[in-house]
Amino acid sequence: MQFHELTPMLWVPDVKQTMNFYKDVLGFSCDNYSDEWQWATISRNTVVFMLAAPNANMPYDGPAFTGSFYIRVDEVDTIWTELKDKVEIVYPIDNFEYGMREFAIRDINGFMLQFGQEIHPE
Repeated sequence: MQFHELTPMLWVPDVKQTMNFYKDVLGFSCDNYSDEWQWATISRNTVVFMLAAPNANMPYDGPAFTGSFYIRVDEVDTIWTELKDKVEIVYPIDNFEYGMREFAIRDINGFMLQFGQEIHPE
């Protein structure tokens, strides 16, 4: 048996508003959207998220996730420059001793997104 991919489904209070943030600010595309079902799939290159209104069968006290979504990128400095004045910064771009140059932001629901690029010592 083989696993093929992981696509996080984020429960959000407003699917359309979240979808627009990811499109307009982060450069994602909307692959599918249903106003009736309050559900969307968004992607940028190979990074895919599903967005959904909370399930009526599960308790929901607002968006919650104890970790972050780590997105490996090329040209992390370019992405930093594009985003730094448009989003809430968790920590600014920096080089880390574990070999990554990265930064972290929060989306409009409070989910933390980290963007990182591997750095090679010279």
